[in-house]
Amino acid sequence: MVKAVEWIDDRVRILDQSKLPHEVTFIDCTDHLLVADAIKTLKIRGAPAIGIAAAMGLARAAQDISASGFDEFMKALEPIMDTLLMTRPTAVNIKWAMERMKKLLLKNRDESIDRLKALLIDEAKAILEEDIEVNKAIGIWGAQFIRDGDTVLTHCNAGALATGGYGTATAPILVAKEQGKSVRVVADETRPVLQGARLTAWELMQAGVDVTVITDNSAGALMRKGEIDLCIVGTDRTVRNGDVANKIGTYMVAVLARENDIPFYVAAPLSSIDFSIPSGDMIPIELRPDEEVTHIRGQQITPDGVKVLNMAFDVTPAKYVTAIITEKGAFRPKDIKKLTYRGVNLEELRIKA
Repeated sequence: MVKAVEWIDDRVRILDQSKLPHEVTFIDCTDHLLVADAIKTLKIRGAPAIGIAAAMGLARAAQDISASGFDEFMKALEPIMDTLLMTRPTAVNIKWAMERMKKLLLKNRDESIDRLKALLIDEAKAILEEDIEVNKAIGIWGAQFIRDGDTVLTHCNAGALATGGYGTATAPILVAKEQGKSVRVVADETRPVLQGARLTAWELMQAGVDVTVITDNSAGALMRKGEIDLCIVGTDRTVRNGDVANKIGTYMVAVLARENDIPFYVAAPLSSIDFSIPSGDMIPIELRPDEEVTHIRGQQITPDGVKVLNMAFDVTPAKYVTAIITEKGAFRPKDIKKLTYRGVNLEELRIKA
């Protein structure tokens, strides 16, 4: 399986997703600025994947820092962390990764600078490997909701390309297939960058999954005709009350699913849950360049000078979410905050198919 991001030969290798599905090319990032640019320009995207890339970008930058002591080393790293944090404000995984790397450094502040540099590389690699295991666990917990013969609707791309591997929203589909279930996927094209049409469709075809691409505005019609059995999407940030920020258009899918009595599931690794924010109203929503809407592959499709509003994400209120599937199990949105409680009994909170 092609990986979205890897640490190879002391550099960060990123699969250029802007050229998929027609061209498989890689970017070898020798400094954090190249990593930051790749994140900002969507050459790598998906909350878990950009968190991994940011961690590796920080580790790569650290190798070039000359410092006589811990405080000097940390001072040099701070603007690098800030640069990486500013690339994508909605996805929480970059913040999570930076906090994890910073915590590692503080815990080992008495080590030599060379040792700290090595520890940062090891931690970034660990984040990648842990993410793959997390995704597999999400797949196991989520597959129970997919019956033999079901058709799953997904929006945007939350597959292996958006993570360290295996995917979040696609993981239950892949596990269900491994269990011998017949599963069909309907992938929204996901305008304006077409992550569903370009990436999800390509990934699922590589995995031998029956997938059909539809225009974003076809989802409701298919639901009304009874051709969708459940929806599974990923998330860039889920907050304490169970509200979910995901690719623009997700909210419409959730509302349509509720109207047509179709379950709507969110695959959310714990690293993408921001327990510090009480509701989705407080999630920053990234605005992206007008050209993503006005042009397709360099060809302008809109009138000259037209105004554009290009929101990268929207927020789906918890009331539209049937369950949030994590590596610890599937939970009702209202119970997500309880995952932070000391001594909580997860078995009592988990929901079953």
